[in-house]
Amino acid sequence: MANTPRGREKNVTGQGKSVYKRGEGLGTGPVGNEGGYQGRPDTGSGNSGGGSGRETGTRAGGRGPLLLIIIVAAVLIFGGGGAGLSGLLGGGSSGNTAQTPSTGSSSYSGITQSGNSQYSGTTQSGNSQYSGTTQQSAGYSSQSAAQSLDLSSLLGGVSASNTSTGWSMKANTGKLDTSVASAARNKYTKIRGGGNDTVTIMVYMCGTDLESQSGMGTADLQEMASANISDKVNLLVFTGGCRRWKNNVVSSSVNQIYKVESGGLRCLEKDAGNAAMTNPSNLSAYIKWCATNYKADRNILIFWDHGGGSISGYGYDEKNTKSGSMTLKGINEALRDGGVKFDFIGFDACLMGTTETALMLSQYADYMIASEETEPGVGWYYTNWLNKLSANTSMPTIEIGKNIVDDFVDVCAQKCPGQKTTLAVEDLAELEATAPGELKDFSTATTALLKNNQYKTVSDARSSAREFSASSRLDQVDLVSFAGKMGTKEGADLANALLGAIKYNRTSSNMTDAYGLSIYFPYKKVSVVDSAVATFDAIGMDGEYLRCIQQFASLETGGQAVAGGMDTSNPLFSLLGGSMGGSTSSSAVSNDMIGSLLSGLLGGNMGSVAGLTGSNSAFLGKGLDLDSATQYLTENRFDAGALVWINGSDGRPEIRMSQEQWDLVQDLELNVFVDDGAGYIDLGLDNVYEFTDDGGLLGVYDGTWLAINDQPVAYYYIDTVDDGENYTITGRVPVMINGMRADLILVFDNDHPAGYVAGARYDYRNGETDTVAKSFLELQEGDRIEFLCDYYGYDGSYQDSYYLGDSMTVNGALTISNVYLSEKTSATYRFTDIYQQEYWSPDMAN
Repeated sequence: MANTPRGREKNVTGQGKSVYKRGEGLGTGPVGNEGGYQGRPDTGSGNSGGGSGRETGTRAGGRGPLLLIIIVAAVLIFGGGGAGLSGLLGGGSSGNTAQTPSTGSSSYSGITQSGNSQYSGTTQSGNSQYSGTTQQSAGYSSQSAAQSLDLSSLLGGVSASNTSTGWSMKANTGKLDTSVASAARNKYTKIRGGGNDTVTIMVYMCGTDLESQSGMGTADLQEMASANISDKVNLLVFTGGCRRWKNNVVSSSVNQIYKVESGGLRCLEKDAGNAAMTNPSNLSAYIKWCATNYKADRNILIFWDHGGGSISGYGYDEKNTKSGSMTLKGINEALRDGGVKFDFIGFDACLMGTTETALMLSQYADYMIASEETEPGVGWYYTNWLNKLSANTSMPTIEIGKNIVDDFVDVCAQKCPGQKTTLAVEDLAELEATAPGELKDFSTATTALLKNNQYKTVSDARSSAREFSASSRLDQVDLVSFAGKMGTKEGADLANALLGAIKYNRTSSNMTDAYGLSIYFPYKKVSVVDSAVATFDAIGMDGEYLRCIQQFASLETGGQAVAGGMDTSNPLFSLLGGSMGGSTSSSAVSNDMIGSLLSGLLGGNMGSVAGLTGSNSAFLGKGLDLDSATQYLTENRFDAGALVWINGSDGRPEIRMSQEQWDLVQDLELNVFVDDGAGYIDLGLDNVYEFTDDGGLLGVYDGTWLAINDQPVAYYYIDTVDDGENYTITGRVPVMINGMRADLILVFDNDHPAGYVAGARYDYRNGETDTVAKSFLELQEGDRIEFLCDYYGYDGSYQDSYYLGDSMTVNGALTISNVYLSEKTSATYRFTDIYQQEYWSPDMAN
């Protein structure tokens, strides 16, 4: 049926291997949901300024006197069968030897790659032969003409969160727009023409673990050196931030500056110090050095490393881990101090294609080239576009950008099948002239909706908009998609302004609704709202947008606080026999009760509310009218008391809810646990479920779970792209690869319904960085994989994360299937409402 989520197919192959936790606890922190379930501490406080690291400590365990008063009041209000005091207290919802080059200053060297590279071998992109029983793990079963519910609008009124139903408006991919808005300023860069222009390209390459583990930096240096570089092109590379370079040229002991010439590198600065690559002053010093020593008609700056987007910004220095990332505030400081106007600024880094980045850069550059999504490990392909630029150094900038985008997307499609890819070129002169006013109007109109009891309208639009790096909970969504889904005039005007400034955009075939520019809009992780506001204020973002996201976050947190009157934050409550039914029915909750909770939230520490840190958050209550919010939350409160299994007409258990209640659900996922006699092994979350013809959620679990080479693994669904004909379902499996923490990325699509391993991506759980790494290109023969899982005690508390089952050495393609589990299992559905509060159904496995 149209507009309904699609579940992945199960390829059931029989009995699987044993499920057991192995070894000592790893101390990694939860590998499933960040911070564990909502009762667990949220460690993601984000960065608030250039170069500041992420706080890694857990949330304070103590609770202030006001909060204790609120808790006691809530117990009196909600006391009885389901939650009680225990529910409320659980929460609302290696160094390597330095490689000094043998070349001295101004000496010349070719590049010889050393060590094992991730860039060789045959791509293992789902060539396995699939066998066994295939069954559709239905998002929805076939529907009869007569039904009691409008099944096409279940789950949030549109579709499940993280599910895209194709392009919400006409795709803007593959079309070069050479027009320029009349209001746009003149370009900073004046192109002389006739191929007479000189060009200085400044590559800021923080090699980090992308290079030390996978040789990605060396591979790109080889691509650069393979180009026929004109004497009118100065291709300069600042290197640093890496413990070990996988070549015989670049030093890991100091930062250096190289000039890339056809066939190799020439060392210009043998020792450029040891400053952190995420230190803004290091970047500005490099820019000044280039401008002084290599003056040119056209200047280009390319950032190479990890990226995190609007809040965490750019970079992770492997040698200076405490330096954190370079936020947009820090980038702004570096560019202002550097004093150069750029032809374009590009990011060969993940997630930097944001509206906030573009508006900040508009002071310093004419164009931006950046990706909304995480980048595959191959990154930009440098040889071809450098050849074309060298052949014509007067080439229009948007044509240079088009060449970069086309090469990137085409090479990624060839080498990284299944990995999502985006890259776009924005005219910053046009964007700064047309977008700020439209963004301000959009923000004002959206805030008005929130004040007029239409939070759900905004929540539905935010939930159904294309989200990037969803598993990282960065809360970055495509702004054209989001604005269009709001259905307001202001949203349409903003979308049109953005589309006018996005001159060229391409995506992989498995990516839709990605028009070229994303934006931070809080939803999955409201704890970073204060950091976001501080950063955005520092770079000059309009105050109306800041007020809008604060208003939305306040209402969302209010919804979580109201739900916090019962123990909904942990699945173990349900699995251990607890019940959410009866005493917590919506009909039993009055305005006065909710008003009491809200007033407490706005006046004191509410560390037990999902997603908040232990201290007060400045955004709480911004623009919030207590009476209006109380009335709205009373009328739009998910009734967890309805989560009970009843016998259906055919004898199978069902959960039945009204259309109004289903409209408050944004996500629905199957959560399975294995009881090992001492606690519970969490096997993750899968998008498999089935409804009866008249709208009942079936509570029948078949006893199978996803496995790799017959080893059951912890699998976590990420998102779905489905245009009605073609679909791609993506998920992740937490692992150690050769001792490094990572996620295997699994893809299920039309061509591979049983799924395949598309690659792997590093994951950071120890506070190293808030930025996101490029994906590996592929797994290599001989790679050692250890699967990971989270483990919970019988009291519902997170114990630790462990190795899961047998280890595995890659020997040929990995096969995905569903296998039967021989151990004692418990299965529950996790419901996520419009406030991002989570609820679990009772156990249906036994």
